[in-house]
Amino acid sequence: MGTSRRTFLKAGGVAALALAAGGALYRATHTQAPHRFALDGEARAALHAIVPAILAGALPQGAQRAAALSGTIDGVHQAILGLPPATQKEVQDLFGLLALAPARRLLTGISGGWEQARSEDVNAFLQDWRLHRLGLLRSAYHALHDLVLGAWYAQPASWAATGYPGPMKELS
Repeated sequence: MGTSRRTFLKAGGVAALALAAGGALYRATHTQAPHRFALDGEARAALHAIVPAILAGALPQGAQRAAALSGTIDGVHQAILGLPPATQKEVQDLFGLLALAPARRLLTGISGGWEQARSEDVNAFLQDWRLHRLGLLRSAYHALHDLVLGAWYAQPASWAATGYPGPMKELS
């Protein structure tokens, strides 16, 4: 038996209220200075799961992987700090939704914390956001994608894989 229109609308209303309540709860419990982005533990854990999914085969294997992952996450943080305060707040709100368990479950399908997220689930949610019919989720995907790739390719260690020799040196 199919879902009726009325049931669908009720479920949508309940979901919207749950997201609003979750956002209000997050803002009430995470009182950061509004003009400065903070990469807290749960946001860092989200990036720790998202970065390998976006970079796919670009990350090195073995002992170098942890350093490359940490450097990229730090680069994302620095890139966000370079954005205008209003944009930093929007990114903070995005990470707030990714950190809040009910919102994370509803928006990404990741039921446990980011530390337990399987790479297949992270890839699936990113692909879903990339092609989503709601422009807001597509924009969130592109923000995450651009921040991660920008932070990755800003690191000199990643240049060799693309054949980029680095900035030209001045001749004296």
